[in-house]
Amino acid sequence: MRLGPGSDDDFIDRTGQSGGSPLLGGGGLGLLLPLIASRFGFVGILVLLLGYCALSSLGGGGGLLGGGGSTTQQGSAGQSRLDPETAQFLPAVLSNTDAVWTEFFRQRGTTYREPELVAYTGGTSTACGTGQAAMGPFYCPGDQRIYIDPQFFNELKTRFGASGDFANAYVIAHEVGHHIQNLEGTLDRASATQARAGEAAGNQVQVGVELQADCYAGVWAANAKAPDGTRALDNGDIQEGLRAAEAIGDDTLQRKTQGRVVPESFTHGTSAQRMEALQRGLSTGNPSACNYSRV
Repeated sequence: MRLGPGSDDDFIDRTGQSGGSPLLGGGGLGLLLPLIASRFGFVGILVLLLGYCALSSLGGGGGLLGGGGSTTQQGSAGQSRLDPETAQFLPAVLSNTDAVWTEFFRQRGTTYREPELVAYTGGTSTACGTGQAAMGPFYCPGDQRIYIDPQFFNELKTRFGASGDFANAYVIAHEVGHHIQNLEGTLDRASATQARAGEAAGNQVQVGVELQADCYAGVWAANAKAPDGTRALDNGDIQEGLRAAEAIGDDTLQRKTQGRVVPESFTHGTSAQRMEALQRGLSTGNPSACNYSRV
């Protein structure tokens, strides 16, 4: 991908701070563990779990943690652990998504509220509880922030064979998709629908939410521009993204982590569904085509 330099305005680097306890800390797992347990019956899927915090609108939990911490660009507890390439890449992707979605919202006659992106190491406080690297990247509606431990990119490459700039950008753009859903009220409606439904039906609602976020990621990529105004995607980028989408399908993850597939427990969609959703966004470039959400 050919992305221009990004702005640090909405990028928060906490990688030099000490993370939260993996078992306790900040009241985090008191909020997060019940959700994890109710949605995912096995530990392995947590390694590559995209968009976990979008399972429900958790903004009400923000008061327990004071809104997720400081908004300064570099934590005072230590030096950044980001390598120079990643330190440039993360804000560049976020800035590019901001530009695309700002224009879409302008066309609708509304104003896009930009999310913040927080890079951390190990664990960090959020308005949704303590975020842990084992959850994978996630979006917290309570503070409208995307959280990622950049080590996830290495996990995606080494364990699942999905590497490349666009594969990594897709991960972030998927979480931005959840931010769009939050602004549009989709997450609140999904949460209300799930509260009335049984587990299997609630999981199907969540699948629709996740596939829509995948499609939104494709919409962004289709409209992403390089600094010279040409398309940001290069040859091979689309295949990188599709490999990433395939790697994190529920059926693929379940087969790798528990040796069997349980369709009624799916919460993010099969590999084929996730690839199709991303491809739909890429081919249409139109958010109206992303009609997966069942709420």
